[in-house]
Amino acid sequence: MKMTIARAKELAADILIELANRPQDLGHFISESGLQPDELHHLADRPDIILFLLDFLAEDDERLISFSANLNLRPQDIMSARTALSGPGSYGWTAD
Repeated sequence: MKMTIARAKELAADILIELANRPQDLGHFISESGLQPDELHHLADRPDIILFLLDFLAEDDERLISFSANLNLRPQDIMSARTALSGPGSYGWTAD
């Protein structure tokens, strides 16, 4: 499937929903991002935070694989979404 910006944003929303079901990961994400819990519902309006969310998953192989499995994705789909949002050349990936 071709990763578009719209699909990447949908994927990020799905990831956020999954993150809400994982209190430990959610706490870690909030701590690293500097966000307040009540700011999470505005993520879709913040491209920088969406990229941070995708980076948060990509920085830990176990987390990346776990989220990918729970969302029926390939781990590379998350990197493709990140690349679609940030542009070609990001991390050396191209969006597929």
